[in-house]
Order: sequence, then C-alpha cells, then structure tokens
Amino acid sequence: MDLRALFLGLAFAAMWSSAFTSARIIVAAAPPVGALALRFLISGLIAVALAWALGQSWRLTRAQWRATIVFGLCQNALYLGLNFVAMQTVEASLAAIIASTMPLLVALAGWLVFREAIRPLAAAGLVAGVLGVALIMGSRLEAGGDPFGVMLCVLGVVALTVATLAVRGATSGGNFLMVVGLQMLIGSAALWPVSLATEAYVIDWSGTLAVAFLYTTLVPGLAATLVWFYLVDRIGAVRASTFHFLNPFLGVLIAAAFLSEAVGPMDLIGVAIISAGILAVQLSKARQVVRA
Repeated sequence: MDLRALFLGLAFAAMWSSAFTSARIIVAAAPPVGALALRFLISGLIAVALAWALGQSWRLTRAQWRATIVFGLCQNALYLGLNFVAMQTVEASLAAIIASTMPLLVALAGWLVFREAIRPLAAAGLVAGVLGVALIMGSRLEAGGDPFGVMLCVLGVVALTVATLAVRGATSGGNFLMVVGLQMLIGSAALWPVSLATEAYVIDWSGTLAVAFLYTTLVPGLAATLVWFYLVDRIGAVRASTFHFLNPFLGVLIAAAFLSEAVGPMDLIGVAIISAGILAVQLSKARQVVRA
C-alpha cells in the first residue's frame, strides 16, 4: 500500500468517525430527522451538479437503480435516520462504536445467509467483536444509558448491513458521483414526510449549530464518500475496508475531544477488542482474495 493510499484511508476513517460528534451537536439543537433530510438534500444536489459537470449520466441500468434505491433507503434514511434520532439520548462515542460493527455483521450474515466459508481468523474476529460490544453495552447501560436509543442504533447498523449485502457486486458504471448524489436525494425524499409528520420545528440557532451542520454536510456527507470511492478504486474494496478497524478508536477519541464525553476503562478495552475483531475479519478476507 503506497503512502497516498495510507493517507486517504486514515482521512476516510477520521471523517467517517467524526460524523457522530457533529450529528450529536446538531440533534441537540434541531429536529433530527428534518436536519438529516436537509443535509441529504443539499449534499445530493451538490453531488448531482458536480457529476453532471463531469459528464456523468443519471441514466443507470436497472441493477444500478435498484442498488441506488436500496442504499438510499437503507443507509441514508434508515441507518442515519435512526442514528440521528438515537443521538438525542445516546452519546456520540457509543453510536460510533455500534455503527463500527458493520463489517462484522456483514461477515456474519455472509456466513449465515449466503453460506460463505469463514476462516478461523475471521471466526475469531467475530467472537472478539461480540465480546467487545457486550463489554461496552453492559458498562454503558449500567451507567444509565438509554436502552431505547441503543436499540435504535442497533437497528440502524442492521439496516446498513442489509444495504451492503443487497448491493454486493453492483457497480456505478463510472457514474459513482451521480449514484451517490441520487442516493442522498432518495434518502432525503424518504425522510421529509417523517419529519413533517412527527417533528416540531424548534431550532436553537447558534454558530456552533451552523458549523456542525456545514461540516456534516460537506465532510462526512460528501468528501468522505468521494475519498472512499477513490480509495477503493486505488487499492480495492477488501484492502480499503481494513481502515474500518480504526473507526471505534477514532469515534471515541473525537467525541471525547469535542464533546467531553467520558471514556471508562471498559470502553477502552471493548473498543480495542472490537477493533481487533474488525481487523481480523478484514485480513481474513484479504488473504482469501490473494489466494484466489
């Protein structure tokens, strides 16, 4: 792996992990679903405009449209929508840790649902991931964490896992930026009716809210996606996915730095175990690709 790919991978992990901290700031001052719908509307329009300027087409194949719709609904509307609602009562660090288990859930589902062979290293990683999550969940709930909010985060990562599995093998046909923009617009369209029907538009305006919203719209929402696609194109999806093992650590550190969220010994132990589990699963996949 060259230095540029390493830098891009670290940048992606940092941007992805920081999204939970900025989201926590937003939902403390604005309706969560409405804020997310607006974020997707802005990000989606920017992405589609840039894609059009680059000559990319919205005329996708049936498979591409199916993948775009599934991802727009499951990732953007369900996964992020549930997380934004949950983070009204759940700390950003815990939400980031739960979301970081997605690679483990994808590997587990591949084994249970698609009967994919699982190597001993990957099996050990799955066990480690379960133990790490159990440690953190137990300590947080004992400390008074909101069980309902935690449940929403869990349902969100399950929705993201379903989306990831549903679009396996689908390609953007060179229109990746257009596909990303359309996914965001689909997510926005799904979220607006929910927001209008259930939320009161009371907003605590501040400079902090404006910066957090602008950041989450442009950095995790748009820049991280572009970096991810470039990274996958440069080193492949399997090798790029190994950077996910950094997400639990970075999610906790960023939340502690910007939100002063407390980090206990069990959190650190659990995060280390989860990160090791994710790394083991991804390294197992990389070995399978090399041998193939």
